[in-house]
Amino acid sequence: MSYCSYIERCSLKKERRCIRIITTIITASLFTMITNCSGRLIMEINQAGLSWETILKKETSFRKAYGNFNIGKVAAYTEKDRGRLLADAGIIRNKLKINAAIENAKTILTLQKEFGSFEKWLEYHHPKTKEEWTKLFKKTFRFTGGEIVNEFLMSIGYLRGAHSESCPVYKEILKTKPMWARK
Repeated sequence: MSYCSYIERCSLKKERRCIRIITTIITASLFTMITNCSGRLIMEINQAGLSWETILKKETSFRKAYGNFNIGKVAAYTEKDRGRLLADAGIIRNKLKINAAIENAKTILTLQKEFGSFEKWLEYHHPKTKEEWTKLFKKTFRFTGGEIVNEFLMSIGYLRGAHSESCPVYKEILKTKPMWARK
C-alpha cells in the first residue's frame, strides 16, 4: 500500500492532513539526500505492528535515544544502554526491537568496512525483487520481515510504491532519480 493510499484510509481529516504533511516531508527529504539509512531501518523495525502515526510522534525521542542515529554509537551500546532504552517511555520499549537496532548497527559497521557504506551495500545488491531483498535482509539483519524490508526500501527509493503516480510527491521523487527508476 502506498503512503498516499494509507493517508486516504485514515479516519479523521485532521489525522490525514498531519500524516500527509509528515510523509511528504520525510519522503521528499529522504529522496533528496539519503542521509541515514540505518536510522530509517531503526524506525521501520520499531513501526512493525504499530501505526506510523505513533512512530512519527516519537521520532524526536528515537533520535535522542539512539544517539541521533549515529550507527557507531548505537553499535557500541552496552547492557546499560539496553536498560536505558527499555526504560525510555519516549520510544517503543520492545526488547526484540531494541536488540535488533543494536545488533543491526554492528552489522552495518561490518558492511561499511567491506563496501564503504551501508548505501553502497544496497547499491551493490540492486536491483532485486521485494522477495529477493527480503531474503537478503533476513540473512543479514535481525527483525527484518517482508513488510519491514518493503517499507524500508520504498522509503529510500529502492522499491517503487511509496506514492501513487497521481501524487505530487511522486513527481518530485522522480526528479531525484530513485534507484527503482534507474535502468
